Amino acid sequence: MMTNPASNNIDEQNQDAYDDLIVSIEAGVGRLNLLIAVCDYENYRQEIISRYQGELQPDIRCYHVTLPRNEPSLKAAIQQLVEGEEYLQQHQPAVITVTGVEQLYFLRLGESQSEQEKFFGYLQWTREALREFPFSIVLWVTNQVLVNLIKKAPDFWSWRNGVFHFISKPKNIVHVQEFEPIRNILENGELSDLNDSKYSGLPIADLERLVEEIEKQDNHQEPKLLISLYSQLGNIYTRRLDKGEAQNYQQEQNLAIKYYLQAINLQTELGLEIGLVTNLNNLAGLYKSQGYYDQAEPLFLQNLELLKRLLGDNHLSVATSLNNLASLYKSQGRYDQAEPLFLQSLELYKRLLGDNHLSVATSLNNLASLYYAQGRYDQAEPLFLQALELSQHLLGDNHPHIAKNLIGLALLYYTQGRYDQAEPLFLQALELSQHLLGDNHPDFATSLIGLALLYESQGRYDQAEPMYLQGLELYKHLLGDNHPHVAASLIGLALLYKSQGRYDQAEPLFLDALKIFQRVFGVDHLNTVTVRKLLAVLRAKASSTAKAQNCDSNLI
Repeated sequence: MMTNPASNNIDEQNQDAYDDLIVSIEAGVGRLNLLIAVCDYENYRQEIISRYQGELQPDIRCYHVTLPRNEPSLKAAIQQLVEGEEYLQQHQPAVITVTGVEQLYFLRLGESQSEQEKFFGYLQWTREALREFPFSIVLWVTNQVLVNLIKKAPDFWSWRNGVFHFISKPKNIVHVQEFEPIRNILENGELSDLNDSKYSGLPIADLERLVEEIEKQDNHQEPKLLISLYSQLGNIYTRRLDKGEAQNYQQEQNLAIKYYLQAINLQTELGLEIGLVTNLNNLAGLYKSQGYYDQAEPLFLQNLELLKRLLGDNHLSVATSLNNLASLYKSQGRYDQAEPLFLQSLELYKRLLGDNHLSVATSLNNLASLYYAQGRYDQAEPLFLQALELSQHLLGDNHPHIAKNLIGLALLYYTQGRYDQAEPLFLQALELSQHLLGDNHPDFATSLIGLALLYESQGRYDQAEPMYLQGLELYKHLLGDNHPHVAASLIGLALLYKSQGRYDQAEPLFLDALKIFQRVFGVDHLNTVTVRKLLAVLRAKASSTAKAQNCDSNLI
Protein backbone atom coordinates (compact mmCIF):
# COMPACT_ATOMS: atom_id res chain seq x y z
CA MET A 1 0.00 0.00 0.00
CA MET A 2 2.84 2.39 0.82
CA THR A 3 5.87 3.22 -1.28
CA ASN A 4 9.09 4.91 -0.30
CA PRO A 5 11.59 6.44 -2.72
CA ALA A 6 14.40 5.53 -0.33
CA SER A 7 13.27 1.92 0.16
CA ASN A 8 14.48 -1.26 -1.50
CA ASN A 9 11.65 -1.12 -4.04
CA ILE A 10 11.47 1.10 -7.10
CA ASP A 11 8.04 2.72 -6.91
CA GLU A 12 5.56 2.10 -9.66
CA GLN A 13 5.91 5.46 -11.43
CA ASN A 14 9.66 4.86 -11.90
CA GLN A 15 9.70 1.12 -12.65
CA ASP A 16 9.46 1.62 -16.43
CA ALA A 17 12.41 4.01 -16.42
CA TYR A 18 14.43 1.56 -14.35
CA ASP A 19 13.61 -1.37 -16.62
CA ASP A 20 14.54 0.69 -19.71
CA LEU A 21 17.85 1.66 -18.09
CA ILE A 22 18.74 -1.99 -17.38
CA VAL A 23 17.87 -3.03 -20.94
CA SER A 24 19.90 -0.15 -22.41
CA ILE A 25 22.96 -1.04 -20.32
CA GLU A 26 22.78 -4.70 -21.35
CA ALA A 27 22.22 -3.81 -25.02
CA GLY A 28 25.29 -1.58 -25.05
CA VAL A 29 27.86 -4.23 -24.11
CA GLY A 30 31.03 -3.97 -26.20
CA ARG A 31 30.58 -0.39 -27.43
CA LEU A 32 30.43 3.19 -26.21
CA ASN A 33 26.93 3.63 -24.80
CA LEU A 34 26.13 7.09 -23.36
CA LEU A 35 23.13 7.03 -20.99
CA ILE A 36 21.79 9.95 -18.97
CA ALA A 37 19.85 9.32 -15.75
CA VAL A 38 17.96 12.20 -14.12
CA CYS A 39 17.08 12.36 -10.42
CA ASP A 40 16.95 15.25 -7.94
CA TYR A 41 16.95 13.18 -4.74
CA GLU A 42 20.35 11.96 -3.56
CA ASN A 43 19.13 9.02 -1.46
CA TYR A 44 16.87 7.73 -4.20
CA ARG A 45 19.61 8.12 -6.81
CA GLN A 46 21.97 6.00 -4.71
CA GLU A 47 19.25 3.40 -4.17
CA ILE A 48 18.74 2.98 -7.92
CA ILE A 49 22.49 2.79 -8.55
CA SER A 50 22.92 0.10 -5.89
CA ARG A 51 20.04 -1.89 -7.31
CA TYR A 52 21.20 -1.98 -10.93
CA GLN A 53 24.77 -2.69 -9.89
CA GLY A 54 23.52 -5.66 -7.89
CA GLU A 55 21.44 -6.97 -10.78
CA LEU A 56 24.08 -6.59 -13.51
CA GLN A 57 27.01 -8.22 -11.74
CA PRO A 58 28.83 -10.52 -12.31
CA ASP A 59 27.91 -10.60 -16.04
CA ILE A 60 28.59 -6.88 -16.40
CA ARG A 61 31.16 -5.51 -13.98
CA CYS A 62 30.17 -2.20 -12.35
CA TYR A 63 32.37 0.80 -11.62
CA HIS A 64 31.60 4.16 -10.03
CA VAL A 65 33.45 7.47 -10.39
CA THR A 66 32.73 10.88 -8.89
CA LEU A 67 33.67 14.01 -10.83
CA PRO A 68 36.09 16.31 -8.96
CA ARG A 69 34.77 19.83 -8.46
CA ASN A 70 38.01 21.56 -9.40
CA GLU A 71 38.33 19.83 -12.80
CA PRO A 72 34.96 18.24 -13.64
CA SER A 73 36.06 16.46 -16.84
CA LEU A 74 34.08 13.35 -17.70
CA LYS A 75 36.77 12.09 -20.06
CA ALA A 76 39.60 12.59 -17.55
CA ALA A 77 37.68 10.86 -14.75
CA ILE A 78 36.97 7.80 -16.90
CA GLN A 79 40.52 7.77 -18.28
CA GLN A 80 41.93 7.70 -14.76
CA LEU A 81 39.63 4.82 -13.83
CA VAL A 82 40.54 2.75 -16.91
CA GLU A 83 44.26 3.27 -16.38
CA GLY A 84 43.97 1.70 -12.95
CA GLU A 85 41.79 -1.28 -13.96
CA GLU A 86 43.28 -4.09 -16.09
CA TYR A 87 39.77 -5.52 -16.62
CA LEU A 88 38.67 -2.31 -18.34
CA GLN A 89 41.85 -2.13 -20.40
CA GLN A 90 40.86 -5.52 -21.86
CA HIS A 91 37.51 -4.02 -22.95
CA GLN A 92 35.51 -6.52 -20.91
CA PRO A 93 31.73 -5.94 -20.34
CA ALA A 94 31.34 -3.06 -17.90
CA VAL A 95 29.16 -0.14 -16.89
CA ILE A 96 30.66 3.04 -15.44
CA THR A 97 28.37 5.12 -13.23
CA VAL A 98 29.31 8.81 -13.02
CA THR A 99 28.05 11.07 -10.21
CA GLY A 100 29.16 14.39 -8.76
CA VAL A 101 27.55 16.62 -11.36
CA GLU A 102 24.77 17.37 -8.87
CA GLN A 103 27.36 18.90 -6.52
CA LEU A 104 28.72 21.42 -9.03
CA TYR A 105 27.91 25.06 -8.38
CA PHE A 106 25.81 26.90 -10.94
CA LEU A 107 26.70 30.47 -9.92
CA ARG A 108 30.10 31.94 -10.77
CA LEU A 109 30.39 34.19 -7.71
CA GLY A 110 33.49 36.05 -8.83
CA GLU A 111 35.03 33.23 -10.87
CA SER A 112 35.46 33.44 -14.64
CA GLN A 113 33.46 30.20 -14.97
CA SER A 114 31.15 28.35 -12.64
CA GLU A 115 31.84 24.69 -11.88
CA GLN A 116 28.91 23.68 -14.07
CA GLU A 117 30.18 25.81 -16.95
CA LYS A 118 33.56 24.05 -16.70
CA PHE A 119 31.77 20.69 -16.81
CA PHE A 120 29.74 21.65 -19.90
CA GLY A 121 32.85 23.02 -21.58
CA TYR A 122 34.72 19.75 -21.09
CA LEU A 123 31.63 17.77 -22.12
CA GLN A 124 31.16 19.55 -25.43
CA TRP A 125 34.53 18.22 -26.61
CA THR A 126 34.20 14.78 -25.03
CA ARG A 127 32.33 12.81 -27.67
CA GLU A 128 35.25 11.84 -29.90
CA ALA A 129 37.57 11.34 -26.91
CA LEU A 130 35.20 8.75 -25.43
CA ARG A 131 35.36 6.48 -28.49
CA GLU A 132 38.23 4.56 -26.90
CA PHE A 133 35.95 3.45 -24.02
CA PRO A 134 33.61 0.65 -25.25
CA PHE A 135 31.47 0.67 -22.12
CA SER A 136 28.07 1.81 -20.96
CA ILE A 137 28.48 5.15 -19.19
CA VAL A 138 25.57 6.22 -16.97
CA LEU A 139 25.87 9.96 -16.25
CA TRP A 140 23.64 11.05 -13.36
CA VAL A 141 22.34 14.65 -13.42
CA THR A 142 19.60 16.73 -11.83
CA ASN A 143 16.73 18.32 -13.76
CA GLN A 144 18.42 21.71 -13.47
CA VAL A 145 21.64 20.33 -14.98
CA LEU A 146 19.71 18.52 -17.70
CA VAL A 147 18.14 21.76 -18.98
CA ASN A 148 21.55 23.38 -19.31
CA LEU A 149 23.26 20.26 -20.68
CA ILE A 150 20.91 20.25 -23.68
CA LYS A 151 21.71 23.90 -24.41
CA LYS A 152 25.39 24.07 -23.57
CA ALA A 153 26.67 20.68 -24.73
CA PRO A 154 24.53 19.90 -27.81
CA ASP A 155 27.23 17.79 -29.48
CA PHE A 156 27.47 15.48 -26.48
CA TRP A 157 23.69 15.47 -26.13
CA SER A 158 23.29 14.28 -29.72
CA TRP A 159 25.27 11.13 -28.89
CA ARG A 160 23.04 10.01 -26.04
CA ASN A 161 21.49 6.56 -26.34
CA GLY A 162 18.84 7.17 -23.73
CA VAL A 163 17.54 9.55 -21.06
CA PHE A 164 15.90 8.04 -17.97
CA HIS A 165 13.85 10.25 -15.65
CA PHE A 166 13.37 9.13 -12.04
CA ILE A 167 10.71 11.17 -10.28
CA SER A 168 11.05 11.79 -6.55
CA LYS A 169 9.43 14.31 -4.22
CA PRO A 170 12.41 15.88 -2.38
CA LYS A 171 14.50 18.23 -4.53
CA ASN A 172 17.81 19.99 -4.15
CA ILE A 173 16.68 22.91 -6.30
CA VAL A 174 14.53 25.94 -5.68
CA HIS A 175 12.30 27.57 -8.28
CA VAL A 176 13.72 30.79 -9.64
CA GLN A 177 10.64 32.75 -8.58
CA GLU A 178 11.65 32.25 -4.96
CA PHE A 179 14.76 34.32 -5.61
CA GLU A 180 12.87 37.43 -6.75
CA PRO A 181 13.27 39.27 -3.42
CA ILE A 182 16.99 38.56 -3.49
CA ARG A 183 17.41 39.45 -7.13
CA ASN A 184 15.79 42.80 -6.51
CA ILE A 185 18.34 43.84 -3.88
CA LEU A 186 21.47 42.65 -5.68
CA GLU A 187 23.10 45.31 -7.82
CA ASN A 188 25.80 43.26 -9.51
CA GLY A 189 25.13 39.55 -9.19
CA GLU A 190 24.58 36.71 -11.58
CA LEU A 191 21.12 36.19 -10.11
CA SER A 192 20.01 39.21 -12.15
CA ASP A 193 20.51 37.12 -15.29
CA LEU A 194 18.10 34.40 -14.25
CA ASN A 195 14.68 34.04 -15.78
CA ASP A 196 12.08 31.31 -15.92
CA SER A 197 12.49 30.71 -19.63
CA LYS A 198 16.13 29.73 -19.16
CA TYR A 199 16.20 27.99 -15.79
CA SER A 200 13.51 25.97 -14.08
CA GLY A 201 15.42 25.94 -10.82
CA LEU A 202 18.63 26.76 -9.03
CA PRO A 203 20.68 24.45 -6.77
CA ILE A 204 19.98 25.52 -3.20
CA ALA A 205 23.68 25.12 -2.40
CA ASP A 206 24.39 28.04 -4.73
CA LEU A 207 22.31 30.43 -2.64
CA GLU A 208 24.09 29.34 0.52
CA ARG A 209 27.40 29.90 -1.21
CA LEU A 210 26.21 33.35 -2.29
CA VAL A 211 25.45 34.24 1.33
CA GLU A 212 28.87 32.96 2.44
CA GLU A 213 30.58 35.12 -0.18
CA ILE A 214 28.66 38.23 0.89
CA GLU A 215 29.41 37.51 4.56
CA LYS A 216 33.14 37.57 3.74
CA GLN A 217 32.83 41.03 2.29
CA ASP A 218 32.61 44.25 4.29
CA ASN A 219 28.84 44.67 4.50
CA HIS A 220 28.65 46.97 7.50
CA GLN A 221 27.37 49.69 5.19
CA GLU A 222 24.57 47.52 3.80
CA PRO A 223 23.41 45.09 6.52
CA LYS A 224 19.91 45.08 5.05
CA LEU A 225 21.27 42.97 2.20
CA LEU A 226 22.27 40.22 4.61
CA ILE A 227 19.00 40.51 6.51
CA SER A 228 17.06 39.95 3.31
CA LEU A 229 19.25 37.01 2.31
CA TYR A 230 18.98 35.39 5.74
CA SER A 231 15.21 35.86 5.79
CA GLN A 232 14.78 34.43 2.30
CA LEU A 233 16.90 31.40 3.08
CA GLY A 234 14.86 30.79 6.21
CA ASN A 235 11.65 31.10 4.17
CA ILE A 236 12.92 28.77 1.44
CA TYR A 237 13.91 26.05 3.89
CA THR A 238 10.62 26.39 5.78
CA ARG A 239 8.61 26.04 2.57
CA ARG A 240 10.65 22.96 1.61
CA LEU A 241 9.80 21.41 4.97
CA ASP A 242 6.10 22.22 4.58
CA LYS A 243 5.93 20.84 1.04
CA GLY A 244 7.83 17.63 1.79
CA GLU A 245 10.75 18.66 -0.44
CA ALA A 246 13.51 18.61 2.20
CA GLN A 247 16.22 16.06 1.53
CA ASN A 248 17.22 15.99 5.21
CA TYR A 249 14.32 17.21 7.36
CA GLN A 250 16.18 17.90 10.60
CA GLN A 251 19.15 19.45 8.85
CA GLU A 252 17.04 21.84 6.80
CA GLN A 253 14.93 22.66 9.84
CA ASN A 254 18.08 23.63 11.73
CA LEU A 255 19.30 25.67 8.77
CA ALA A 256 16.02 27.59 8.67
CA ILE A 257 16.40 28.34 12.39
CA LYS A 258 20.00 29.43 11.87
CA TYR A 259 19.13 31.93 9.15
CA TYR A 260 16.08 33.33 10.95
CA LEU A 261 18.21 33.86 14.05
CA GLN A 262 20.86 35.70 12.05
CA ALA A 263 18.21 37.95 10.48
CA ILE A 264 16.57 38.61 13.86
CA ASN A 265 19.87 39.54 15.50
CA LEU A 266 20.62 42.11 12.80
CA GLN A 267 17.06 43.46 12.78
CA THR A 268 17.09 43.83 16.55
CA GLU A 269 20.45 45.60 16.43
CA LEU A 270 19.17 48.07 13.83
CA GLY A 271 15.66 48.45 15.27
CA LEU A 272 13.94 47.20 12.10
CA GLU A 273 10.68 46.15 13.72
CA ILE A 274 8.50 45.68 10.63
CA GLY A 275 10.60 42.83 9.24
CA LEU A 276 11.39 41.55 12.71
CA VAL A 277 7.82 40.51 13.50
CA THR A 278 7.66 38.10 10.56
CA ASN A 279 10.95 36.40 11.42
CA LEU A 280 9.99 36.14 15.10
CA ASN A 281 6.79 34.34 14.13
CA ASN A 282 8.57 32.02 11.70
CA LEU A 283 11.32 31.13 14.17
CA ALA A 284 8.78 30.52 16.95
CA GLY A 285 6.85 28.20 14.64
CA LEU A 286 9.97 26.16 13.94
CA TYR A 287 10.78 25.87 17.65
CA LYS A 288 7.21 24.75 18.31
CA SER A 289 7.44 22.10 15.57
CA GLN A 290 10.62 20.80 17.23
CA GLY A 291 8.91 20.57 20.62
CA TYR A 292 10.97 23.43 22.06
CA TYR A 293 7.97 25.14 23.61
CA ASP A 294 9.89 27.21 26.16
CA GLN A 295 11.93 28.78 23.36
CA ALA A 296 8.88 29.39 21.17
CA GLU A 297 6.69 31.16 23.74
CA PRO A 298 8.70 34.37 24.30
CA LEU A 299 9.06 34.79 20.53
CA PHE A 300 5.31 34.41 19.95
CA LEU A 301 4.62 36.87 22.78
CA GLN A 302 7.13 39.39 21.42
CA ASN A 303 5.61 39.00 17.96
CA LEU A 304 2.08 39.65 19.27
CA GLU A 305 3.14 42.67 21.31
CA LEU A 306 5.00 44.22 18.38
CA LEU A 307 2.12 43.64 15.96
CA LYS A 308 -0.43 45.24 18.26
CA ARG A 309 1.82 48.25 18.78
CA LEU A 310 2.63 48.67 15.09
CA LEU A 311 -0.69 47.70 13.51
CA GLY A 312 -3.32 47.94 16.22
CA ASP A 313 -5.56 45.19 17.60
CA ASN A 314 -7.71 44.75 14.49
CA HIS A 315 -5.32 43.40 11.91
CA LEU A 316 -5.00 40.05 10.12
CA SER A 317 -1.44 39.60 11.33
CA VAL A 318 -2.67 39.98 14.91
CA ALA A 319 -5.29 37.28 14.29
CA THR A 320 -2.58 34.94 13.00
CA SER A 321 -0.35 35.72 15.97
CA LEU A 322 -3.17 35.00 18.42
CA ASN A 323 -3.86 31.71 16.66
CA ASN A 324 -0.20 30.68 16.76
CA LEU A 325 0.18 31.48 20.45
CA ALA A 326 -3.02 29.58 21.21
CA SER A 327 -1.72 26.55 19.29
CA LEU A 328 1.43 26.61 21.41
CA TYR A 329 -0.60 26.73 24.62
CA LYS A 330 -2.73 23.83 23.39
CA SER A 331 0.42 21.77 22.70
CA GLN A 332 1.52 22.46 26.27
CA GLY A 333 -1.85 21.46 27.71
CA ARG A 334 -2.58 25.05 28.80
CA TYR A 335 -6.13 24.83 27.55
CA ASP A 336 -7.63 27.63 29.64
CA GLN A 337 -5.11 30.07 28.14
CA ALA A 338 -5.51 28.73 24.62
CA GLU A 339 -9.30 28.95 24.30
CA PRO A 340 -9.80 32.74 24.58
CA LEU A 341 -6.96 33.32 22.10
CA PHE A 342 -8.48 30.89 19.60
CA LEU A 343 -11.85 32.58 19.97
CA GLN A 344 -10.35 36.07 19.50
CA SER A 345 -8.46 34.90 16.43
CA LEU A 346 -11.56 33.30 14.90
CA GLU A 347 -13.66 36.41 15.52
CA LEU A 348 -11.01 38.65 13.94
CA TYR A 349 -10.68 36.43 10.87
CA LYS A 350 -14.43 36.38 10.32
CA ARG A 351 -14.76 40.13 10.76
CA LEU A 352 -11.87 40.97 8.46
CA LEU A 353 -12.17 38.19 5.85
CA GLY A 354 -15.74 36.97 6.06
CA ASP A 355 -16.90 33.46 6.87
CA ASN A 356 -15.74 31.91 3.61
CA HIS A 357 -11.94 32.03 3.94
CA LEU A 358 -9.19 29.44 4.45
CA SER A 359 -7.91 31.21 7.58
CA VAL A 360 -11.37 30.81 9.09
CA ALA A 361 -11.34 27.10 8.23
CA THR A 362 -7.93 26.67 9.87
CA SER A 363 -9.07 28.57 12.95
CA LEU A 364 -12.20 26.43 13.23
CA ASN A 365 -10.14 23.26 12.98
CA ASN A 366 -7.73 24.48 15.67
CA LEU A 367 -10.57 25.35 18.05
CA ALA A 368 -12.14 21.95 17.39
CA SER A 369 -8.82 20.26 18.22
CA LEU A 370 -8.74 22.14 21.52
CA TYR A 371 -12.25 21.03 22.42
CA TYR A 372 -11.33 17.46 21.46
CA ALA A 373 -8.28 17.58 23.75
CA GLN A 374 -10.53 18.78 26.58
CA GLY A 375 -13.04 16.00 25.99
CA ARG A 376 -15.71 18.46 24.80
CA TYR A 377 -16.65 16.19 21.91
CA ASP A 378 -20.14 17.61 21.27
CA GLN A 379 -18.59 21.04 20.67
CA ALA A 380 -15.66 19.69 18.68
CA GLU A 381 -17.54 17.65 16.08
CA PRO A 382 -19.56 20.42 14.37
CA LEU A 383 -16.42 22.59 14.19
CA PHE A 384 -14.39 19.77 12.65
CA LEU A 385 -17.13 19.17 10.08
CA GLN A 386 -17.48 22.88 9.31
CA ALA A 387 -13.70 23.25 8.88
CA LEU A 388 -13.52 20.21 6.59
CA GLU A 389 -16.42 21.35 4.43
CA LEU A 390 -15.04 24.87 4.08
CA SER A 391 -11.51 23.63 3.29
CA GLN A 392 -12.83 21.25 0.63
CA HIS A 393 -14.91 24.06 -0.87
CA LEU A 394 -11.89 26.38 -1.06
CA LEU A 395 -9.10 23.91 -1.87
CA GLY A 396 -10.76 20.86 -3.35
CA ASP A 397 -10.23 17.35 -2.01
CA ASN A 398 -6.57 17.03 -3.01
CA HIS A 399 -4.65 19.31 -0.61
CA PRO A 400 -2.47 18.75 2.50
CA HIS A 401 -4.85 20.88 4.60
CA ILE A 402 -7.61 18.39 3.92
CA ALA A 403 -5.51 15.59 5.40
CA LYS A 404 -5.13 17.59 8.63
CA ASN A 405 -8.90 18.15 8.79
CA LEU A 406 -9.55 14.46 8.23
CA ILE A 407 -7.13 13.40 10.97
CA GLY A 408 -8.81 15.63 13.54
CA LEU A 409 -12.28 14.30 12.76
CA ALA A 410 -11.02 10.70 12.58
CA LEU A 411 -9.39 10.99 16.03
CA LEU A 412 -12.67 12.30 17.44
CA TYR A 413 -14.61 9.37 16.02
CA TYR A 414 -11.94 6.93 17.22
CA THR A 415 -12.11 8.31 20.77
CA GLN A 416 -15.90 7.96 20.74
CA GLY A 417 -15.66 4.36 19.56
CA ARG A 418 -17.15 5.21 16.17
CA TYR A 419 -14.57 3.03 14.41
CA ASP A 420 -16.52 2.48 11.19
CA GLN A 421 -16.59 6.25 10.64
CA ALA A 422 -12.98 6.80 11.74
CA GLU A 423 -11.22 4.21 9.56
CA PRO A 424 -12.07 5.61 6.08
CA LEU A 425 -11.02 9.08 7.25
CA PHE A 426 -7.68 7.79 8.57
CA LEU A 427 -7.09 5.91 5.31
CA GLN A 428 -7.98 8.93 3.21
CA ALA A 429 -5.65 11.16 5.25
CA LEU A 430 -2.85 8.59 4.92
CA GLU A 431 -3.25 8.41 1.16
CA LEU A 432 -3.45 12.19 0.79
CA SER A 433 -0.39 12.96 2.92
CA GLN A 434 1.66 10.30 1.16
CA HIS A 435 0.61 11.43 -2.30
CA LEU A 436 1.05 15.16 -1.69
CA LEU A 437 3.93 15.29 0.80
CA GLY A 438 5.65 11.95 0.39
CA ASP A 439 6.29 9.32 3.03
CA ASN A 440 9.14 11.29 4.56
CA HIS A 441 7.04 13.98 6.25
CA PRO A 442 5.61 14.39 9.79
CA ASP A 443 2.02 14.50 8.48
CA PHE A 444 2.46 11.04 6.98
CA ALA A 445 3.76 9.76 10.32
CA THR A 446 0.74 11.30 12.06
CA SER A 447 -1.60 9.46 9.72
CA LEU A 448 0.21 6.18 10.38
CA ILE A 449 0.00 6.59 14.16
CA GLY A 450 -3.68 7.53 13.97
CA LEU A 451 -4.51 4.41 11.99
CA ALA A 452 -2.41 2.31 14.36
CA LEU A 453 -4.41 3.66 17.31
CA LEU A 454 -7.63 2.60 15.61
CA TYR A 455 -6.41 -0.88 14.75
CA GLU A 456 -5.13 -1.38 18.29
CA SER A 457 -8.51 -0.44 19.75
CA GLN A 458 -10.14 -2.97 17.44
CA GLY A 459 -7.73 -5.71 18.50
CA ARG A 460 -6.12 -5.77 15.05
CA TYR A 461 -2.67 -5.96 16.60
CA ASP A 462 -0.90 -7.46 13.59
CA GLN A 463 -1.91 -4.42 11.53
CA ALA A 464 -1.30 -1.87 14.28
CA GLU A 465 2.25 -2.83 15.25
CA PRO A 466 4.02 -2.22 11.90
CA MET A 467 2.25 1.14 11.59
CA TYR A 468 3.34 2.16 15.07
CA LEU A 469 6.91 1.12 14.30
CA GLN A 470 6.98 2.92 10.95
CA GLY A 471 5.40 6.09 12.36
CA LEU A 472 7.72 6.07 15.38
CA GLU A 473 10.82 5.59 13.25
CA LEU A 474 9.72 8.37 10.92
CA TYR A 475 9.05 10.80 13.78
CA LYS A 476 12.49 10.08 15.25
CA HIS A 477 14.13 10.55 11.87
CA LEU A 478 12.35 13.82 11.13
CA LEU A 479 11.87 15.40 14.55
CA GLY A 480 14.57 13.85 16.72
CA ASP A 481 14.39 11.37 19.57
CA ASN A 482 13.10 13.84 22.17
CA HIS A 483 9.99 15.24 20.51
CA PRO A 484 6.54 15.02 22.17
CA HIS A 485 5.20 13.24 19.06
CA VAL A 486 7.84 10.57 19.60
CA ALA A 487 6.73 10.22 23.23
CA ALA A 488 3.07 9.87 22.24
CA SER A 489 3.99 7.19 19.68
CA LEU A 490 6.07 5.33 22.27
CA ILE A 491 3.08 5.30 24.60
CA GLY A 492 0.79 3.96 21.88
CA LEU A 493 3.20 1.15 21.05
CA ALA A 494 3.73 0.41 24.75
CA LEU A 495 -0.03 0.12 25.29
CA LEU A 496 -0.21 -2.25 22.32
CA TYR A 497 2.48 -4.47 23.88
CA LYS A 498 0.69 -4.28 27.24
CA SER A 499 -2.53 -5.48 25.61
CA GLN A 500 -0.60 -8.45 24.23
CA GLY A 501 1.05 -9.25 27.56
CA ARG A 502 4.48 -8.22 26.23
CA TYR A 503 5.34 -6.35 29.42
CA ASP A 504 9.12 -6.51 29.05
CA GLN A 505 8.87 -4.71 25.72
CA ALA A 506 6.34 -2.15 26.95
CA GLU A 507 8.21 -0.91 30.03
CA PRO A 508 11.26 0.65 28.32
CA LEU A 509 8.92 2.45 25.91
CA PHE A 510 6.99 3.99 28.81
CA LEU A 511 10.29 4.98 30.45
CA ASP A 512 11.52 6.67 27.27
CA ALA A 513 8.23 8.55 26.90
CA LEU A 514 8.40 9.61 30.56
CA LYS A 515 11.88 11.11 30.06
CA ILE A 516 10.69 13.10 27.04
CA PHE A 517 7.61 14.48 28.80
CA GLN A 518 9.63 15.40 31.88
CA ARG A 519 12.07 17.33 29.71
CA VAL A 520 9.41 19.08 27.63
CA PHE A 521 6.60 19.63 30.16
CA GLY A 522 8.15 19.14 33.60
CA VAL A 523 7.55 16.50 36.28
CA ASP A 524 4.13 17.76 37.41
CA HIS A 525 2.48 18.20 34.00
CA LEU A 526 -0.64 16.15 33.29
CA ASN A 527 1.08 14.28 30.43
CA THR A 528 4.01 13.33 32.66
CA VAL A 529 1.77 12.26 35.53
CA THR A 530 -0.34 10.15 33.15
CA VAL A 531 2.70 8.25 31.88
CA ARG A 532 3.86 7.57 35.45
CA LYS A 533 0.42 6.12 36.22
CA LEU A 534 0.48 3.98 33.08
CA LEU A 535 3.94 2.71 34.03
CA ALA A 536 2.77 1.86 37.55
CA VAL A 537 -0.24 -0.03 36.19
CA LEU A 538 1.99 -1.93 33.78
CA ARG A 539 4.42 -2.94 36.52
CA ALA A 540 1.60 -4.05 38.78
CA LYS A 541 0.08 -6.11 35.98
CA ALA A 542 3.45 -7.64 35.08
CA SER A 543 4.10 -8.50 38.74
CA SER A 544 0.70 -10.14 39.27
CA THR A 545 1.07 -12.09 36.04
CA ALA A 546 4.52 -13.31 37.09
CA LYS A 547 3.19 -14.41 40.49
CA ALA A 548 0.30 -16.27 38.86
CA GLN A 549 2.69 -18.04 36.52
CA ASN A 550 4.91 -19.02 39.45
CA CYS A 551 1.91 -20.45 41.28
CA ASP A 552 0.92 -22.41 38.22
CA SER A 553 4.42 -23.81 37.84
CA ASN A 554 4.52 -24.80 41.52
CA LEU A 555 1.24 -26.67 41.17
CA ILE A 556 2.70 -28.60 38.29
